[in-house]
Amino acid sequence: MMLKPHSLGALLLTLLALPALSSVPAHAAPVAHVAAVAPVASAEGHTADQIGRFLAAFYGDHGPSPQDREQYVSQVLKDRQLVSADADVLLCAQNAPQKIGIGPVTVAQAAGVGWATVTTHWAGGVTDTFTAYVRLDSRPIRLDDVICAG
Repeated sequence: MMLKPHSLGALLLTLLALPALSSVPAHAAPVAHVAAVAPVASAEGHTADQIGRFLAAFYGDHGPSPQDREQYVSQVLKDRQLVSADADVLLCAQNAPQKIGIGPVTVAQAAGVGWATVTTHWAGGVTDTFTAYVRLDSRPIRLDDVICAG
């Protein structure tokens, strides 16, 4: 099952375009245009360490609790879950894994997002991965998007 929202693709394309924008002379690109393309997170944005600790606590060993699903998940993911009754969009799976591991967190300050690869472990030594995204300015910190590996 592939769950890929268009909004994340647009965000990643914007992130990839940043080096090209930074090479344009200041007089050639209006400041308002650059700010609209890639809003910069505030200095108080979540750090990689905070995001890693959040994801580890949120996912635990077997997946998020019903309370965490309600309090620490974006409305976009809640809506996606409503139309995906046959799969858990937060785990990219149909049931609970035996164990969950969180990889290193990457933070893109210019894009205002941080992410990590989440690895789920299943019976028979099978593993699967997906990417979990957190907005740096979310208050409280919450899971903003999930992209399943396929």
